[in-house]
Amino acid sequence: MSKNEENLKQITLDEVAEHKTEDSAWLVIGNATNGGPKVYDVTSYLDDHPGGAEVLLDVAGTDADEFFEDIGHSNDAREELKKHLIGSLKLSEEEKARRAKEAEEMKMQSAAGGGMNNMMIILVVVLALAYKFVLS
Repeated sequence: MSKNEENLKQITLDEVAEHKTEDSAWLVIGNATNGGPKVYDVTSYLDDHPGGAEVLLDVAGTDADEFFEDIGHSNDAREELKKHLIGSLKLSEEEKARRAKEAEEMKMQSAAGGGMNNMMIILVVVLALAYKFVLS
């Protein structure tokens, strides 16, 4: 975390929720895996967004992290986002714990999914060898 990020204003999700119009569009992006949730004022970027203003306005005033990550934004988009940083999301201890638990569950699901993929590859190889052995 940079010095500038350490001194960011703490903004609540209730405050973010008040900014969901063309005149003022804020959103939250970030999670435990990438430095935590940050608040961005994207009002000045609405007309320049490649997907159009409507895409941003649909998620303005909310925690849009999952939406942002699902789209698979480029490094250029992530650099652009940094220009609009205005604060970090203020979380209660309960919310921090809930988010940490969700992040851990996602991490475990990813690890389990990777293991299943490896098992499938091994199974296919074994079946192919068995098939070849039976035909010989």
